[in-house]
Amino acid sequence: MAAPVIETCHVACCANRTPNVVSWGRGGIIAFGTCSSVALYDPQERRVVAVLNGHTGRVNAVQWVHREDCGVINVAAPERHLVSGGSDNRLIVWESGNGKVAQLAECKGHTGPVCAVDAIYVEDSKILVASSASDSTVRLWLCNEAVGAQCLHTLSFGSSFMMDVSLALLPGSRVPILACGGDNAEVHLYVQSNGGLHKAKSLQGHEDWIRGVAWASLGGELLLASCSQDCLIRVWRLRAKSGTDAHMEDDHTTIRMKEDVFEVKERDVSSVFAVSLETVLAGHENWVYGVHWQPPLYTGGEMQQPLCLLSASMDKTMIIWAPEEGSGVWVEQVRVGEVGGNTLGFYGCQMSPDGSMIVAHAFHGALHLWCQERDKEGQWRPGVVISGHFNAVQDLSWDPEGEFILSVGSDQTTRLFTPWRNQEAEQVTWHEISRPQIHGYDMQCLATVGRFQFVSGADEKVLRVFQAPRNFVDNFANISGTSREKLFTSSDSANLPEGASTPALGLSNKAVFQGDLAPKNKEEGQFSSVSDQYQEAYFHPLIMTEPPPEDHLLQNTLWPEVQKLYGHGFEMFCLASDSARTVVASACKASKAEHAAVLLWSTATWRQLQTLPCHSLTVTQMAFSPDARLLLAVSRDRTLSLWRRNPPTPNSPEPLFSLHAHTGKDTAMHSRIIWSCDWSSDSKYFVTSSRDKKVIVWSPHRLEESGDSVLPPEIKPCSSTLDVGDSATAVAFCPFLCSNNSYLLAVGLECGRILLYKWSPGRQEPAGGHDWSSCGQTDTLQSHALTVKRLRWRPRPGRVGHRNKPGGQSDGEGEVEKNSWAQLASASADHSIKIFNVNRRAL
Repeated sequence: MAAPVIETCHVACCANRTPNVVSWGRGGIIAFGTCSSVALYDPQERRVVAVLNGHTGRVNAVQWVHREDCGVINVAAPERHLVSGGSDNRLIVWESGNGKVAQLAECKGHTGPVCAVDAIYVEDSKILVASSASDSTVRLWLCNEAVGAQCLHTLSFGSSFMMDVSLALLPGSRVPILACGGDNAEVHLYVQSNGGLHKAKSLQGHEDWIRGVAWASLGGELLLASCSQDCLIRVWRLRAKSGTDAHMEDDHTTIRMKEDVFEVKERDVSSVFAVSLETVLAGHENWVYGVHWQPPLYTGGEMQQPLCLLSASMDKTMIIWAPEEGSGVWVEQVRVGEVGGNTLGFYGCQMSPDGSMIVAHAFHGALHLWCQERDKEGQWRPGVVISGHFNAVQDLSWDPEGEFILSVGSDQTTRLFTPWRNQEAEQVTWHEISRPQIHGYDMQCLATVGRFQFVSGADEKVLRVFQAPRNFVDNFANISGTSREKLFTSSDSANLPEGASTPALGLSNKAVFQGDLAPKNKEEGQFSSVSDQYQEAYFHPLIMTEPPPEDHLLQNTLWPEVQKLYGHGFEMFCLASDSARTVVASACKASKAEHAAVLLWSTATWRQLQTLPCHSLTVTQMAFSPDARLLLAVSRDRTLSLWRRNPPTPNSPEPLFSLHAHTGKDTAMHSRIIWSCDWSSDSKYFVTSSRDKKVIVWSPHRLEESGDSVLPPEIKPCSSTLDVGDSATAVAFCPFLCSNNSYLLAVGLECGRILLYKWSPGRQEPAGGHDWSSCGQTDTLQSHALTVKRLRWRPRPGRVGHRNKPGGQSDGEGEVEKNSWAQLASASADHSIKIFNVNRRAL
């Protein structure tokens, strides 16, 4: 079998901001909903192993279907089925086999977004699925391979909503029992018997909305945990009543908890069950959003359910509860949590199959992982976990050396990702090691200026310039394995600040210098001004040997803002910087020609150099040619313009540009908005892609400096028109030529697919199309779920992090690496950034 052309190297994504969206399987894989996909994440390898696309709305609930025989062969048997529910009102049952995951069945019937799911196996490996939705109903479905999914029962709750559902089998029988908790502060129990779904009991006690319910099977009994917005957790015990219990009832001398009794008839056999309150757990100071029992362990030849309950709350803490050995009283064993940062708390929690790791997902989508210290009992430390944007990613850029990626998104953050070579792990994994900007506006565009400086634009009229602090350069050296000396020569190290922090009510990151870190030793009550009472710098310098957890990213990895650029009249839309690092071009949203001008800024002084008017509507993207002599702009008005750098004169040493050529209304080849453009590495050609599904390569036809040309040169296409079958929202030229002097291009589509094409210049016949040849595309598992917003090739050949293999390497190996691989980064509206390894030998 031939080697695949495109391999997925990394997926940066995070969990959706809903309670039931994370589930940790017994095989060790964490499944979580990210935008309208389900990501399967391996916490040991620290990478996303698969992304399942199938939903058309946000995924709100994910649940592995746990096997009862799980771990009978002394290892945790991985689950084969996974259920997900989304805002598209559907449930999908996924089945894994032969290393692939595919849709097994689809449950349609809800008329509102699905918010909670649970599933168990019933007879003949059929799956019983319970789902709750915002149409105020809870439905039970039966899924199997033969008939797909059928709806068995629908429970309507009128104007109430059920927030969570949980299924189990009654002790000593195969009768399913369903627990639902919702906004009427009661836990409702339903039993499925004799073909019907009958209400057994309503458990009262909570005083606010119930957010989570979870069953655990303990010998011949069931335990049910419920958590609520009244900050309390209640644990209920359900057991089968035998005949001897009746005599106990009449004995009034003993004090016992009140029991609720209900009867179940199954095939003419009647059995009686009793539910009593086991304990009430108080310890959280805010709404409790999630409860999760430790998964059963396989010990001494049988399954044992540990009495251990995990809870997560909006007070930013997780607690592990367990009964004390002597008294049997439930107490708090461990409490972990986050400190600081302007975030809300946790939405849900899960425990690993062996109980040694716990994970929570937070309001900002981040996963928070804690691992138990191996030798110290009761000691937990934060673990390394992946992260990503929690809203659409709008733009990304490689640094000039191709060592890290900067990205901006509608979640109002700028993030920095780089590979980390862990000493213990074989593979290089990518991680977010800095969050240079946390803003109050949705981010839109960015341009790197040199290695450790960038300009970013958001939905505001101001551009902001950021520079890396000393603490970041130190930590980047640690994690990437680069030498400090090499990094500090590339940035002026003498006057670098240590870090940055944002004032309480500000949007600008202020630099924090070495002197600011010393504590002010003032007596209490001797504040010289009101502002002295409030600590300005929340920044604490970190020494990182591994990627930082979320609370450090929020507070201690900001970059100081060094400049604001004023000049645009509307929200920023796109940015570009030249390879000589002298000029930055910017453009904003525009509905009139006067606002659609491109502004040029000097990177030396950050003064505005000139205004380039040409277009009549928003300029959607710009690109400087690699030799920095030409600037290309494409616009919503379906035209493109080309600007030429004038030779410097003694009067104006700073670079100025003049219009070189442009397409007009009549000469425009594209009939819809032009979304994207890029230059070939030799500056001979540029490419445009548009909503009209066309991709066209052009040549700037340079005129030698003869000065006798009065008419502006015409720009003509030098390729045949390539129709890619969908709106082409992103395009990028690979910086390295293919074997026969042909160019490699990547095209990103609105549907989320990425296509690779080879283009050979000088081959086109007027009617032909022989100059284009398709050489690969992302398959359904690799593609994005929504529009591809930006594509960027790594500016250096080879894969990041593969250059310094331990134990030294011969030059031959390095050459093979460089000649074989190119890396492509893509940003998408589906909240994810994907990095692909493209095998140049397989083309």
